[in-house]
Amino acid sequence: MKKIRFLLLTIIYAPLFAVAQDTRVDTLVINGITVIRDNHPPEKEPKKGFFKNINAKRSLKKITTEWGMVDIGMSSFVDRTDYSGAPAQAYAPGSNNQWFETKGFKSRNINIWIVTQRYSLVKHYLNLQYGLGLELNNYFYKQPIRYDPNPPAVQNPPVVSMDAKALSVPPERIYKKDKLAADYVAIPLLLNYNFTPDRIYPFELSAGISIGYLYASRNKTITSDEGKRKAKDAFGLNPWKLSYEGALTLGVVTLYGSYAFKSMYKTGLDMTPYTFGIRLRPGDFFNKIENR
Repeated sequence: MKKIRFLLLTIIYAPLFAVAQDTRVDTLVINGITVIRDNHPPEKEPKKGFFKNINAKRSLKKITTEWGMVDIGMSSFVDRTDYSGAPAQAYAPGSNNQWFETKGFKSRNINIWIVTQRYSLVKHYLNLQYGLGLELNNYFYKQPIRYDPNPPAVQNPPVVSMDAKALSVPPERIYKKDKLAADYVAIPLLLNYNFTPDRIYPFELSAGISIGYLYASRNKTITSDEGKRKAKDAFGLNPWKLSYEGALTLGVVTLYGSYAFKSMYKTGLDMTPYTFGIRLRPGDFFNKIENR
């Protein structure tokens, strides 16, 4: 009777023990070898590296501040000068549309944004951006032209001359560098639309204007016989520069561009400057470290 009772209890409780064991592991003996199978579903591995950071979220503030952004790109201009006209010939006697041709890949634009702020207008989707920075433009010329920092005291004096045509120029002179540098203090004012405001690496568009004031300009040349020479003057450049500004941000990449309202010269030459390039944001680097 006891054997029958034990057998019945074994039959009743055996499936319960099997179910309890199945939640942990299964065992199977094959040719004397025990195989253990884990019944738990594999846990998903946490995302690592870039894929973790790109989905990371940030706390949202009404006003956010960024320091030390740097733009690296190209400087150039659209030349609409009428070289047959009296203003152009007075500014640069004998000039034509080849005098001011630039070396495209050498003509650089570097902007140093000391501080920029963003003020949320509509739930961090629509924002107002403003800041303070330096806009540095370098135009490298193909021709050996020179800007005169001390033009004669007459009305509309000549400022630019072709060095190769001067009688005092040695025929063996070789130009290693010839550039015009125009540096501005700049204040941008833009509207920004952020499609993903809670993401550390967002998708956003910005557009607006930038107001610049010319604080330094110079013509720098390096020749085989004179060495390095710097001529510092305003050279008839407009002291104020008003430009359209725009930027596109895709994750960690920000592209920027600008186009001035009018010529960078007050008289003589009609050259409208523009820039484009890539923006480096130190905040992206620190965000990556914090979210590792």
